[in-house]
Amino acid sequence: MAVNNPNKKKSALGRGLGALLQDSPQKTNREVEDVRPQAGIHEISLEEIQVNPYQPRSYFDKEALQELSDSITVQGIIQPITVRKLSDGEYQLISGERRFQASKLAGLERIPAYVRTANDQQMLEMALIENIQRENLNALEIAHSYQRLLAECDLKQEQLGDRVGKNRTTVNNYLRLLKLPPDIQAGIRDQKISMGHARALINIEDVDKQLAIFKKVVEEELSVRKVEALVKELNSLPEEKEPSGQATTDPVKKYELSKLQQRLASHFGSRVSLKSNNKDKGEIKIPFNSTDDLNRILEILEII
Repeated sequence: MAVNNPNKKKSALGRGLGALLQDSPQKTNREVEDVRPQAGIHEISLEEIQVNPYQPRSYFDKEALQELSDSITVQGIIQPITVRKLSDGEYQLISGERRFQASKLAGLERIPAYVRTANDQQMLEMALIENIQRENLNALEIAHSYQRLLAECDLKQEQLGDRVGKNRTTVNNYLRLLKLPPDIQAGIRDQKISMGHARALINIEDVDKQLAIFKKVVEEELSVRKVEALVKELNSLPEEKEPSGQATTDPVKKYELSKLQQRLASHFGSRVSLKSNNKDKGEIKIPFNSTDDLNRILEILEII
């Protein structure tokens, strides 16, 4: 039978906070500071924050930035920015550069921020992914961000899709934009054409044809459906071998001539040949099979 020892140290359970602290080794102020968590929301001086070297957005609309600044002046910062701590009094922006820049424009001295721990690669991945998900990036900026995640973070397309919440097909559609000619990429960046227009143009293998259709889209403000139909019909045209210097090399003009040729053939009920060169000179041929057929064509032309 066990005998209670009155001298035995009582269990810490229920002894109170003071007793627990007395049993624990005393920590210096310095040690307490060292174990204090760095994560969380803090008010940080704007002067202590460096811009994000991995920022995927390359252009900020000045008018939109001023509107955000005006809103911050009235409402304050609703969504904190995200930073990582480099050292005491030194932080680096992970995401939220528009809010950061707009806050400076509004004359704020401090800004609420989530403080996260990250190495350079994690910094890059978080910056790209958070900006893709939160900011209104154009399609080309998203494509470049995806490409950087694949190349610099050593991700595969399936992993990338999981990270950004997109399926592999969607990711691949964005990446294909980077294969378009620089002029068309600039058109996407400057919002002259949409992602839908660009996806249709990708299906044209010939660069000259891509550029010609792109020019037509911009000048005539064609819808995505019209561009898709134009590309489909252009790709279905047979390759015609013409003597050098006689046939037009403009793919859009060739497409329009082909459509006109079909309309003429339907109008005359006969095969029609319509050709044009780069100087807008050409010929129309309407063959006939008999005198009666010729008279029929002449009647349509109202010549007899």
